[in-house]
Amino acid sequence: MANLKYKRILLKLSGEAMGGESGFGINVSEVEQIAGRLKDVVNMGVEVAVVIGAGNIWRGSQGLERGMDRATADYMGMLGTMMNALALMDALERQDIPTRVMSAIEMRAIAEPYIRRRAIRHLEKGRVVIFGAGTGNPFFSTDTAAALRATEMDADVVIKATKVDGVYDSDPKKNPNAVKFDSLSYIDVLNLGLKVMDSTAITHCMENHMPLLVLNLWDQEALAMALNGEKIGTLVS
Repeated sequence: MANLKYKRILLKLSGEAMGGESGFGINVSEVEQIAGRLKDVVNMGVEVAVVIGAGNIWRGSQGLERGMDRATADYMGMLGTMMNALALMDALERQDIPTRVMSAIEMRAIAEPYIRRRAIRHLEKGRVVIFGAGTGNPFFSTDTAAALRATEMDADVVIKATKVDGVYDSDPKKNPNAVKFDSLSYIDVLNLGLKVMDSTAITHCMENHMPLLVLNLWDQEALAMALNGEKIGTLVS
């Protein structure tokens, strides 16, 4: 563990990552693959916290288009994150990785309430901690929740897990000439309008000097390489 660049990480997963190719619903085999990646990291001696979105279950924008109240739509999304969190917890524990789900909205029958010091203690004991229900407040995204929890946990880095190997100036799936950035400043991300995380999350990371690494979680070696300090993905700092 002494040679690792990052010893405590906050992994931000999109809800779509849980849905497999379709991006919708919960694809059990896809969740098991994610759990396998996390197991490898835990076995390296890294302390792992996770924040998951809910885009595979509910997209608040669809409700807003029909006139739904924004707060209601956001609370529905928070409940969706809890479904994803429980699915990932189950997949991890079936691979013998002790896991705790902590919810920003109290639901004691299925998750612990979020308590910062208790969460840190779980990490110190080698447990994966999955933070559900975002920040517990409407009008804030799970990107912002990831940035907030990372600073609260005193993480070394936020790792944004995507299906692309970094940040590009345009969509590499649509533009074969898209240019990849090896590194960016927070201001670059904001000024260029790059969709790494929303502006609130980026600003929070900038104000708290929290580095953000964007990489392809589905590249089997990418996460381990990043933790060992090898140059991979795009680093925003």
